[in-house]
Amino acid sequence: MSSMTMGPTVRPATDPSERSALLLWMIFTGLSIFAVILLWRYGLIHLMLVSDRTYISSLIGVLYIVTCAHCFWRTRAIAREGVAARRCRAVLSTADGGKALDAPAAKLPDGLVRDHIESLATKAAAQDYRPVDQTLLLRTLADRLRGSNGFGAFVSDTLMKLGLLGTIIGFIIMLAPIAGLDAADKVAMRSSMGLMSDGMAVAMYTTLAGLVGSILVRIQYYMLDAATQRVFSDAVMLTETYVTPALERRGGTRS
Repeated sequence: MSSMTMGPTVRPATDPSERSALLLWMIFTGLSIFAVILLWRYGLIHLMLVSDRTYISSLIGVLYIVTCAHCFWRTRAIAREGVAARRCRAVLSTADGGKALDAPAAKLPDGLVRDHIESLATKAAAQDYRPVDQTLLLRTLADRLRGSNGFGAFVSDTLMKLGLLGTIIGFIIMLAPIAGLDAADKVAMRSSMGLMSDGMAVAMYTTLAGLVGSILVRIQYYMLDAATQRVFSDAVMLTETYVTPALERRGGTRS
């Protein structure tokens, strides 16, 4: 049998590791929607909305939905950056991959990783292809990959504080009737007990909504940050393995 020589294996444009970020978000959101449907089916969400006269629970719900949409947008962007990084590796790992550094914008797929490689090639050419320190460029890449991921931490903290605000308002509503309470007046006592019950409901429901919303937002953005870190790690390995050695070889041939 004749031996066969195989060229470098080109990795697929996408693989499960690149789709995992968006897939995890969809699974988590699907489970959350299922839980909301169950709570609505048993009347618990309607009870919370009716009992909360301050509408803080409704505000928490609206903020949570907006934050989920933002997290989906960021997760999809990071997933696309991961796919672009894999395609860049597929191009640069070939025998003629070094030629892609002559015009990265034309030969590499669009994305932040390609922009980083282009900046790295420009820097190497400006310093006559001496050994390149990409520390500052990597910091810029990390900041650009993170983008507006910090919005999740801000919203999570805001939801928690809205829940605490509802707790304080609820206790104020609950304790307000006590000042003018007359133990001999049964009608006033009955009315005061109703107001105290309403105040306790506001305190409990807003606290619960704030805590649950804050935890769910934290989980979503934790998964997003983990996906962002994976893309950044892939970019570092890509540049350190293929890009900087190719640029430094050019300096050796010129000397």
